Amino acid sequence: MAGHPLRIRYEEEEKETLLANFDNFRIASDDEREDRFCVNVVSRLNDWEDDAHKIGIFDCGGNDYVVYHRDDDTYQFLIYNPQNELCVKLIAGNKFRQTKVMLVSSRIEDRRFGLNNSMMLAYSFSLCEDDTLLVHSSVIRHAGKGYMMTAPSGTGKSTHTYLWYKNIPDCDLMNDDNPIIRIIDGEAIVYGSPWSGKTPCYRNINAPIGGIVRIKQGPENIIHRLSPIEAFTMMLPACNNMKWDKRIYTSVCSSLTKLISATRLWELECRPDREAAIVCHNAVVQDS
Repeated sequence: MAGHPLRIRYEEEEKETLLANFDNFRIASDDEREDRFCVNVVSRLNDWEDDAHKIGIFDCGGNDYVVYHRDDDTYQFLIYNPQNELCVKLIAGNKFRQTKVMLVSSRIEDRRFGLNNSMMLAYSFSLCEDDTLLVHSSVIRHAGKGYMMTAPSGTGKSTHTYLWYKNIPDCDLMNDDNPIIRIIDGEAIVYGSPWSGKTPCYRNINAPIGGIVRIKQGPENIIHRLSPIEAFTMMLPACNNMKWDKRIYTSVCSSLTKLISATRLWELECRPDREAAIVCHNAVVQDS
């Protein structure tokens, strides 16, 4: 994904397809070298530490992660579904590169949910030092460039990308929830991912970023360019992050600084109407 190889290994054969959303990202390989990261699905976790230090409980898009810090300076997680039922126990190895996942629930929907969340965790935090960010955003591609709309859940970023798709020619949806950003040789590139929220948009495509827009609900359609400090403040909460971990937090901040240097960021106060898409398009595309 986004040019980074990853591997998943099952200790026992799975009877159900748990990762159908990854189908477009599969590659044929017999290479058994150590991958950048590997997620190992196991039937038990003999090295789970019951007395590990609890960092806290975090709301991650409607479901809870409970995070623990272990004596060997690694982490373990409990991942719950939106109904507050335990789905996964996870132990993250050194820099999340060898992650062990125990799927607690026998229900297929919980196993899919838990494994997908585990893959997202491992991907985000094993690659954060490689100028790679997983960002809460909806992305529309227009005339060969990706335009990212970010906002807290329920604000209307998906609605706004749909308004682009409906009203502006030469548009297609790249991802509707968690695209990947990479900074390569000073250029900001957005990639589709297997994680797209409620919209099944799992596309293995990429595009240079034309602009990033924060969506705010308002009575008028008004857009303005953000300063670098405003842009950093806007983007930091949208990135997968662990602020208490110096390695991860420093890496995310470094990548964000490069991103802000490589592209333009805006704030759009808007209504959910056609004019909002036109106002945003005219400002952002003209300046990209």
